[in-house]
Amino acid sequence: MRKVILLMHVTLDGFVAGPNGEMDWIRFDDELEAYVHQLHATTDAAIYGRKTFEMMAGYWPTVLDDPESTPGARDHARWLQDATKIVVSTTIDQPTWANTVVLRANFAEELANMKAQPGKDLWLIGSPTLVHSFMQHDLIDEYRLNVNPVAIGSGIPLFAGLDHQIDLRLLETKTFDGVVALCYERARD
Repeated sequence: MRKVILLMHVTLDGFVAGPNGEMDWIRFDDELEAYVHQLHATTDAAIYGRKTFEMMAGYWPTVLDDPESTPGARDHARWLQDATKIVVSTTIDQPTWANTVVLRANFAEELANMKAQPGKDLWLIGSPTLVHSFMQHDLIDEYRLNVNPVAIGSGIPLFAGLDHQIDLRLLETKTFDGVVALCYERARD
């Protein structure tokens, strides 16, 4: 069965964005980028909420034609070009980004069906509101958290609105210029 893998940058005090969505605190260098992009080999789909999807759809299709793009950005853009883009939204009808699938109000059931299909794992990127919904529905199988050495005091928390405990098992830790990458799997009975 395919897994849903969450990749999220988080502050030391547990926030994924500032009060106004700020993410300028994220440390991301070539070494961390290479580590994150290892997911290209094991995933074939990117999952986004509507806001993140619209932001990504406006940027990533332009990267391969931009001579200023970094090698790492080009690598990710090539992966995205072929990957299935899954957007959870009740307002997007006709996405223009190639290979996009829209999941609607019954997204948990639709995603469970996708996980049962053949293929590589599914990569949940950003989208804090969607992450909270996925946690509530217990849809995340692996948590990859890049903990940044900063406390911002307020903002959008990683864990919000939970009505149940999520037990995790540590798989891996790595350190990158102060950022600690933690990889946990969902401990299921």
